[in-house]
Amino acid sequence: MKIAYISTYPPRECGLATFNQNLMRAINANFPGQKSPLENGYVVAMNDSDTTDGYEYPEEVKYVIRQNHQKDYIRAANYINTSDADACIMEHEFGIYGGESGIYVLPLINRLEKPLISILHTILREPSYVQRIIIREIAEQSAKIVVMSQRAVEFLTTIYDIPAEKIQIIEHGVPDLEAPENNPVKSLTAFKNRRVLLTFGLISRNKGLETVIKALPKIVAKHPDVMYVILGNTHPGIVKHSGEEYRDYLKTLAAQLNVSNNLTFINKFVEENELINYLTACEAYVTPYHNEAQITSGTLSYAVGAGAAVVSTPYWHATELLAGNRGRLFGFKDSDALADIINELFDSDKALSALKSNAYQYGLQLRWPNIGNEFIKLAREAARAHDFSDKILRNSIVDPEVMPTFSLTHVQRLTDDTGIVQHAKYGIPNLKEGYCLDDNARALIMALMAYQRNKSQEAFDLLPIYLSYIHYMQRDDGNFRNFLSFDRRYLDEVGSEDSFGRTVWSLGYLIGCGASNSYQEFAMELFQRSIPHFKALKHIRGMANTLIGVALYLRANPADEGMMTELINLTTPLVEAYEKTASPDWQWFEEGMTYDNAILPLSLLYSSQITGNERVKEIAMVTMGFLDKLTLSNGYLSPVGNDGWYYRGGTFPTFDQQAIETMAMVLMHFQAYELFREPEYIEKMFLSYKWFLGENTLRAPLYDHETKGCCDGLLPTGINRNQGAESTLAYMISHLTVLKAFELEYEYKKYSKSLEVC
Repeated sequence: MKIAYISTYPPRECGLATFNQNLMRAINANFPGQKSPLENGYVVAMNDSDTTDGYEYPEEVKYVIRQNHQKDYIRAANYINTSDADACIMEHEFGIYGGESGIYVLPLINRLEKPLISILHTILREPSYVQRIIIREIAEQSAKIVVMSQRAVEFLTTIYDIPAEKIQIIEHGVPDLEAPENNPVKSLTAFKNRRVLLTFGLISRNKGLETVIKALPKIVAKHPDVMYVILGNTHPGIVKHSGEEYRDYLKTLAAQLNVSNNLTFINKFVEENELINYLTACEAYVTPYHNEAQITSGTLSYAVGAGAAVVSTPYWHATELLAGNRGRLFGFKDSDALADIINELFDSDKALSALKSNAYQYGLQLRWPNIGNEFIKLAREAARAHDFSDKILRNSIVDPEVMPTFSLTHVQRLTDDTGIVQHAKYGIPNLKEGYCLDDNARALIMALMAYQRNKSQEAFDLLPIYLSYIHYMQRDDGNFRNFLSFDRRYLDEVGSEDSFGRTVWSLGYLIGCGASNSYQEFAMELFQRSIPHFKALKHIRGMANTLIGVALYLRANPADEGMMTELINLTTPLVEAYEKTASPDWQWFEEGMTYDNAILPLSLLYSSQITGNERVKEIAMVTMGFLDKLTLSNGYLSPVGNDGWYYRGGTFPTFDQQAIETMAMVLMHFQAYELFREPEYIEKMFLSYKWFLGENTLRAPLYDHETKGCCDGLLPTGINRNQGAESTLAYMISHLTVLKAFELEYEYKKYSKSLEVC
């Protein structure tokens, strides 16, 4: 039986890494005589950095996934599929995979051709919408879901609607070790002639260690020989952001309570063969966690397995594992109750010994070789029952392998402390042309999308620059100027309606996504000041852009009746324009199709999503279909050229083709999918996006892999090699939209399958 394991892995310091290593060893221990661990499996390791060489992994790690690199997940699936593995075991915690709540893992498991067993280490009682989707999809793609407690089964069946037959309980394994006759830990200063309370594991505030320290004065008053030992390093993520602030707080608290001499920190990560020494040297083991919402605790399992007398707060795993007098429970943050229990146990050797004996006897069945054998049975059954014909996948509608790696390099090159420069000569910013509001509004949207995707600090740092530019260009009456010279001189009094609408769009997007409370409040202020100018808009593209911003605002503020009225007022002229102009052979809003055409049906898609107006939805659908027929019928996107535009009864102009046309097509089709959940819109979205990569009239890519910018357009003679802000931002917003769609692959593949059945 050869198994591929997907997990973090040592030397990365992580509870899942240790668990997975133990599980692999436990499974291998059931196959005596093997010469190498590779005979029975290999590891696909999750990295928390942007490199694949951040850790010196042992030989069993054969592939590395960088957490925030989507392509790595697809390549890992291909690696596993072409290997000789019989089955795959995946450890799951939301935080070890990339994307929102770890959604990047879904395309990987969706592509697996091997039977999958998924071990869920965290099951939330109140999951977000995305978290619930992720767990349900993992269950859908898995032969079995393994959890470690009955509470987990209850949650999965009642909250996540996962069938009980899909779930199996296999408790957390514990080391197959006995206490040494001569325990070296007992000779350590902290243990010698002391009655030791022990807590071990990575240190962070949610561990509640201060509760034990607050209990010490009452314990020490009766048992002055007590020592509280905290064994373990501070969690690496905590050190990165807060240093040793929590450890220092605990030391200060002990000093204030005059128990510094009864507290010892042992700052190191200990292996299991050493951990057993600490667990058997202590008098009592304490897990004082603050929150009941812990479905699994490896440290608690280890302590029970070692036969320690465990005293714990009543989090979910503890209430189950410590039942049957295998431990004692006290209330969350209740230091007095903890002190009373410890004093009671230390006053009664009989009571203390009973707890230790009960825990030890129960722990025998949790030893890793026994747990490994359970997983072997499960993997064999999954392999026997696996029918890959039920999971043959068509090629992905969205293929991330053809997509360049997302980079902010060229945007950063174009951006200074004023804003983003609007034009470039080739890849060099053309400072002579200064700045415009349109591009800074687009840049704000792009930076927000990039930040939402993976919490990019680079993207976050751009937000105040673009928001500041918008603020600088807002007039006292709430309207906006557009153009600014490089030396920061206003070049117009009032900007175009398009620039106004695009700015309202960007502010609505920021209000809706809430990347930062202060930025959100600032955007709200700018947005509110612009509202009086909505009614003065005369051109439908200005209205359409503004409408999208209002719809995004209403997603976050659905009870704002005044803004709902504004949305309807902005929608009405577009509907009237269509009804006045349209005919059976000309399903459009105007006599001509000019620039940024897809923005018009896109705006009506947003409007109908908010209002539920069926007529608005119908017009959006009809005009979108008309536009698709004109621009996608060749099997690639050929947007309306700006050489004379396209008028009713006229000739369709092929050139010049502009990037903003493509961006609008990408956004329109993604919004159509969001509204109708029909996979054809994802196909059209990706087909439109590939215009940037060379699937266009000239078969010439506009994206520049060297500069990370995008050329300004397609000409009859070739490519406009200038790489200004408009084209580059159009590409980047399109790219980020496609990546967002890729996260939903599990969903639209289901819809595709259901359509095939129908």
